[in-house]
Amino acid sequence: MEFKNTYIEGLTVIEPRVFGDHRGYFFESYSKPLFEAAGLNLDFVQDNQSLSNRGVLRGLHFQKPPHDQGKLVRVITGSVQDTVVDIRKNSKTYGQHLSIILSAENKTFLWIPPGFAHGFCTLEDHTIFSYKCTDVYHPESEGGLMYNDPSLDIEWELDDVQLSDKDKHYKSFKEFETPFI
Repeated sequence: MEFKNTYIEGLTVIEPRVFGDHRGYFFESYSKPLFEAAGLNLDFVQDNQSLSNRGVLRGLHFQKPPHDQGKLVRVITGSVQDTVVDIRKNSKTYGQHLSIILSAENKTFLWIPPGFAHGFCTLEDHTIFSYKCTDVYHPESEGGLMYNDPSLDIEWELDDVQLSDKDKHYKSFKEFETPFI
């Protein structure tokens, strides 16, 4: 596995070593020793998976402390534009975002530590998105940001998206008070 730091401290792009031949392919999707060697000492307690068709946008979500979650995200089938916003108040990249294409084809992972709002937009029908979490889902700790807030300046790959009712009513970044220091 190759671990690549991004311009936003804490976000790590992970590219697995893929072994393929005429039968298909194989790769390790998680190895505690390799992650620890890269400085990622993680304890995953919940795995989640979603299926979405093209144009579904989920996010931008986070969980507030003390139930904040780190997430190791990837795509099993299809593709997404995965986007995170730094909501750590004392971070030098507070309010900045990173977007990356995750797909079954590129097999890339993204490690998202606590302190980020996270969302993704599916770019293909029948996309399966998978993520490992460092804390269990806690409904009372749930929060989010408006996905299309002009002040965040996120350029989503698709203009016409489908949102849940919950995702339609999140606050703008300017109205948001972060629980992350």
